[in-house]
Parts: sequence; C-alpha cells; structure tokens
Amino acid sequence: MPKKESLQHKIDRVRPPRVQITYDVEVGGAIELKELPFVVGVFGDFVGKPEEPLPGLKNRKFVEIDPDNFNQVLAGMAPRLAYTIDNKLQDDGSKMGIELRFKDIEDFEPDRIVQQVEPLRKLVEARQRLADLRSKMDGNDKLESMLEDLIANAEKQKAISSELGIDGENGQIKRRISSQNR
Repeated sequence: MPKKESLQHKIDRVRPPRVQITYDVEVGGAIELKELPFVVGVFGDFVGKPEEPLPGLKNRKFVEIDPDNFNQVLAGMAPRLAYTIDNKLQDDGSKMGIELRFKDIEDFEPDRIVQQVEPLRKLVEARQRLADLRSKMDGNDKLESMLEDLIANAEKQKAISSELGIDGENGQIKRRISSQNR
C-alpha cells in the first residue's frame, strides 16, 4: 500500500513555500535533513470596541482564516468602532457620535461606511437627488426657467417650503402630521 502523502507535500507541488526551515538530525549514524513546517499564528484584539466583553486570553482559540471563510470569521468577530468626533458638517463646535459595524469585507468600502453615519448618508442622498434634478434639467428649458423664477422669488420659496414641511430659514424638515396620514 503506498504511503499517504502529507498535505504539506501536496502544497509544495502546487506552490512551493517561501520560507523553508531545515535542520540536520543524526539518525543511526547518518545525517538526515529535516524540514519544519512554517505555520504563522497572529494573536490580537481585532474587534475594536466590543459591546460584550471578550473572553480571557486563555479561553480564546485560534481561527483558521482563508479567502473562502473571511466574511464568516469577520461576522463572528463583529468588529465595532464607536467614537465621538468633531461635527465638521456644522460650524457650531458640536460633537457627533458615530458607530461603525463590519460584517464583511465590503463594509470597509467608503460607500458602505457613509451609509452607517446618518448625517453623511443624508448628504449623499441629497447629492443624488441634485444629480437627478440636473439630469432632468438637461435640455428641459421650461423646468429650468421655473427653477430660476423660484430662486429669484423669496415668496415662492417660503410657500413651497411650507408646503413641503421644510423650515425655510435653516433648511430643517418640520415634524408635521398631514391630514392624509390620520
């Protein structure tokens, strides 16, 4: 019966290792060259600011990570960042609390991070609405003249703002209950 080949030797055929650690051993008067497998373990706190305390170091186990299970391992770790930062969106010196959660590798992309921060998400949505309006205005002379008239006339701006439930002075949406929703 042929000797079963180890996984390490199968991998050697496909992709030779970059690190090879060998040592000489004297066996029965002859010197043999033995190779040690190169295994790396990384130990650290990669969760950020967990909601629940982590188990003690002696109770933690190594987790094998590969490209196929990376998102599952990341979701199991549930990394979270929670900070209070300067609110650069308003010039009043206020602070803003943010909380970011990461369940898969795509959550690190800028668009996904923006979706987790409410004021930034609203700005991106407003930007998208403006881009939609600009595309509708392209070649639409009637709409363009109506908007120019609206911009020039303060009374029309107030009327439309009150109709839409927007505070015309600072652009905040008023809380109101329309008669249709009762």
